[in-house]
Amino acid sequence: MNYFSLNNKSHSSSFENAVIKGLAPDKGLYFPENIEKLPDSFFKDLPNMPQTEVAYQAIKQFVGNEIPEAELKKIIAETLDCDFPVVHVKDNVYTLELFHGPTLAFKDVGARFMAGSLGYFITKNEVGKVTVLVATSGDTGGAVANGFLGVEGIDVVILYPKGKVSKIQEKQLTTLGKNVTALEIDGAFDQCQDMVKQAFLDDEIQSVRQLTSANSINVARWLPQMFYYFLAYRQLASEGKDIVFSVPSGNFGNVCAGMVAKELGLPIKHFIASNNANRTITDYLETGNYEPRPSVSTISNAMDIGNPSNFVRILQLFQNEYGNVKENLTSFSYDDEVTKEAMQEVYKETGYVMDPHGAVGYLGLQEYFKDHPNEIGAFLETAHPCKFRETVEDAIGKQIDIPDSIKEVLDKEKKAISIKDYAELKSFLLS
Repeated sequence: MNYFSLNNKSHSSSFENAVIKGLAPDKGLYFPENIEKLPDSFFKDLPNMPQTEVAYQAIKQFVGNEIPEAELKKIIAETLDCDFPVVHVKDNVYTLELFHGPTLAFKDVGARFMAGSLGYFITKNEVGKVTVLVATSGDTGGAVANGFLGVEGIDVVILYPKGKVSKIQEKQLTTLGKNVTALEIDGAFDQCQDMVKQAFLDDEIQSVRQLTSANSINVARWLPQMFYYFLAYRQLASEGKDIVFSVPSGNFGNVCAGMVAKELGLPIKHFIASNNANRTITDYLETGNYEPRPSVSTISNAMDIGNPSNFVRILQLFQNEYGNVKENLTSFSYDDEVTKEAMQEVYKETGYVMDPHGAVGYLGLQEYFKDHPNEIGAFLETAHPCKFRETVEDAIGKQIDIPDSIKEVLDKEKKAISIKDYAELKSFLLS
């Protein structure tokens, strides 16, 4: 499988190069040159296949022969060593729980798959030290830190916005040490992301450090997220209906990966991008005008992104035609108050505890059902409610349990370097 740059389609790259470099030389995102549908026999057998085999069949065309089958299956097994249960919430509403990994967030899958792939390529080709430079609005930082912790030949540098991630999220990305360094930025996530992109454009830094990104702009972080949709279908196939997915959306990598799963033939009826007050895509689908804007802070902080990087991939999937995008994707946006009300309502009605991101996904699914009452759908629960403990407990009026793994993190000392601007980031990377 080769990949092209979304800034220059004449530029071609192998999977290995795309993983190591993160971005194309023109700083465009990489996109697969073709997507071949999986055979009907795969979907017939899917409900009875082990989840690791499902994932292998889904991802293998995107890796090609660049990672041997045995090694790729090993990476997948280490990536998917936890459960991804579909839970019935009420009526025709299900949730896909993606928070059973080591950092209790959906980004564990992409981070671990990328760590395994990048680690393989570094060892195989002796490419030297690689620096993974990543911005986080919440869960990415902890997942990347955990996934790359102790991987030989890799340094990890994580930028996060001061005071705009939860206490648990901050502890998960600032307490590991070893090859992981956390940089605390006095600003919003968009500033962190802009600084990372600027570093990739800086020839002086590139002459000293071999940079790659572990945000979902990297194909090895982005594509494995399609596993979720195959694993959800595997559990819901007996319903005998196509499924609607409501995806809490920030940088739009997750919902875009789901759309790739649909391109592979997975019978998904429709996608809903459920947004918080950062409604750039909601407005785009309503008006046809794409207008990025500064992000605003919300209780669902992992989605506080005003200029989602992966939306350009969604546009590519649908030939950059607004009508095609609108036919396949619906988007709704909700403020914090409505989100809290949903958390309270669902808990009182069913006893199910949602985190703020899952609650936004639930709201989007319920709104979609107003015009499509006979369909079934699943919203994605992307993080364990304990990661937003104060918000969740305030909404449901009850204390929630904290897993032992999180209790251990809370007792550790935060270690982060405060930086103000790009000049300070550059100075750090050159040191």
